[in-house]
Amino acid sequence: MAASRRTPAHPTNHPRSRPNFSIRMTFQITVQPSGSQFGCEADETVLAAAIRAGVGLPYGCKNGACGSCKGKVLDGAIEHKPYQQRALSDIEKTAGMGLFCCAMPSADLVIEAREVGGSSDYPLRKMPTRVAGIRKAAPDVAIVNLQLPANELLAYRAGQYIEFLLKDGKRRAYSIANAPSFEGPLELHIRHLPGGLFTDHVFGAMKERDILRFEGPLGTFFLREDADKPIVLLASGTGFAPVKALVEHLMHLKSTRKVTLYWGGRRPHDLYMDELCRAWETTLPDFTYVPVISDALPEDAWTGRTGYVHAAVVQDLIDLSGHQVYACGAPLMVDAARRDYVALCGLPEDEFFADAFTTAADLADQ
Repeated sequence: MAASRRTPAHPTNHPRSRPNFSIRMTFQITVQPSGSQFGCEADETVLAAAIRAGVGLPYGCKNGACGSCKGKVLDGAIEHKPYQQRALSDIEKTAGMGLFCCAMPSADLVIEAREVGGSSDYPLRKMPTRVAGIRKAAPDVAIVNLQLPANELLAYRAGQYIEFLLKDGKRRAYSIANAPSFEGPLELHIRHLPGGLFTDHVFGAMKERDILRFEGPLGTFFLREDADKPIVLLASGTGFAPVKALVEHLMHLKSTRKVTLYWGGRRPHDLYMDELCRAWETTLPDFTYVPVISDALPEDAWTGRTGYVHAAVVQDLIDLSGHQVYACGAPLMVDAARRDYVALCGLPEDEFFADAFTTAADLADQ
């Protein structure tokens, strides 16, 4: 039975008045196999309620595009807000799968999902921040540094992201590009999307000392430190931002795990921190860097690897059965990597960790 709370909206004893009740339903969500339980209001998503309760359901985009939060509904009923077909197919939906970032309960639920340990170790906070610096790393990429208030720290895991809280109630998510051990401003890598509400501001009117507000840390894309398997880092475009944080965190841990970074772009300037990656390869004994360009022009004089970056991994590493993969970038790249690495290279499904960057264009078919 679903629990409910009923409270009078305007209590009165006037004999002619009719009672006016505001009803708010709270459903109980049980996660298997862990047995975790939390309450979820009828007008919020299962994922939002889980985050609020500190239950570590896996997730990425939170807007129905990446599929990271997909799980099975074992008992109960849900209704979905709009989402992308590629994130949850009709066949999967018929089989009882749900996309928990878009799923709202209409009864108590029992769901099956793999919980992510450590994802709720650090409190979710809303904080003001000051723009400490902006520089162009490429024609369409800005490196933005954010200074937190004096004596304030944001505890987070390398790979997680923050969401800017805009005046119209909208949010814009960006990964933190430096490791938690870094003592200094937060670093974000922001790609300009012409017509984009926030990125037009970043590349136009934003200036140093501007004040912004954000909420974080968010996301379950972070290093699984209890493993010792070789790591494949896969990035496209500004998907490099959280990958950079992961590398810096591995360096901080003095990790001896073998790490191979594949970073893809359309043209060489899309690899806007190429020199840093080449420096890592020179100084880190267990680190390999493979840049891949898909659409180089003659004037680029590119002589390196070409094609799709996820395909380069398949060509080089035929057997991924003993690896972990951390992939970040465009949803199509992430989806293709997950499919091919599991089907062609023997990667265990639970060793693929992803953060798919979504934009307004990605969400156009919702």
